[in-house]
Amino acid sequence: MDKTSTYQLLVKQVESLIEGENNTTGQLANAAALLHETMGWWWTGFYLVKDDVLQLGPFQGPVACYCIKRGRGVCGSAWEQNRTLVVPDVEQFPGHIACSSESRSEIVVPLHGPDGTVAGVLDIDSRELATFDDEDARWLEEIARVIERHALSNNSQPN
Repeated sequence: MDKTSTYQLLVKQVESLIEGENNTTGQLANAAALLHETMGWWWTGFYLVKDDVLQLGPFQGPVACYCIKRGRGVCGSAWEQNRTLVVPDVEQFPGHIACSSESRSEIVVPLHGPDGTVAGVLDIDSRELATFDDEDARWLEEIARVIERHALSNNSQPN
């Protein structure tokens, strides 16, 4: 299956997996697992804004950083700039936070709460250079919108 078809299916799968559930942690954990297993990335997960830092949320992959400040690294920069960042080579990103020395490329997509502010980020790392492109950004942003509607709405409660 080509990348576009895989992402089209993933959008539907994420929606059906988390729709109607009220456990935000569980929704994010299952979304991370589905994306990670389907795409085979090195690290797939979420950081959530709490106490004015990004705090580690549900993820799949090796151990990760616990907290990231606004404007620091790829995640903190995506949060501060409120936009998706595609980084072909993390070694070339100023201020990159190396939670794992095996991470070579990264994409980070902001997640918005009901009030429109950034409530967290979807962070994905690869062990290969230049893994992510504009097509990944487009589809992961669509998946982020699904997550916002079902996991970050007023109806969902963190566990």
